[in-house]
Amino acid sequence: MTSITNSPPQVIDLSPEEFTQLPQPPRLIDVRSKFEYGMFHAPDAINLSLPRILMGSNSWLRRYVLPQWFRELSKDEPIALICLTAHRSPMAAEQLIKAGFTKVYNIIGGMMEWQKSGLPTCKGK
Repeated sequence: MTSITNSPPQVIDLSPEEFTQLPQPPRLIDVRSKFEYGMFHAPDAINLSLPRILMGSNSWLRRYVLPQWFRELSKDEPIALICLTAHRSPMAAEQLIKAGFTKVYNIIGGMMEWQKSGLPTCKGK
């Protein structure tokens, strides 16, 4: 008899170029502070800071620190995370895996690599 083992979901690393070339890119969440996000961010990126994601793991705080759109996401919806240099986004990605998300991507190199690659950015909210 063969046993089937389900391996737990893993964070998948993508370069900024790989992310932008996907036929249907995942929802992109920028985990930097509001101030950093306002200076420049990837088009279509939504800001949700790392501290809010981490505090959202507490069931008592979840509804106060996580926006409704995030709380209502399907755990199977693909999510990509980006920060400035890819130091915060891996922490956020691991937290989402722990929270039950099954398709989590980390943008390696962060926004610094995004800019270096010549990809478009936006300013403001």
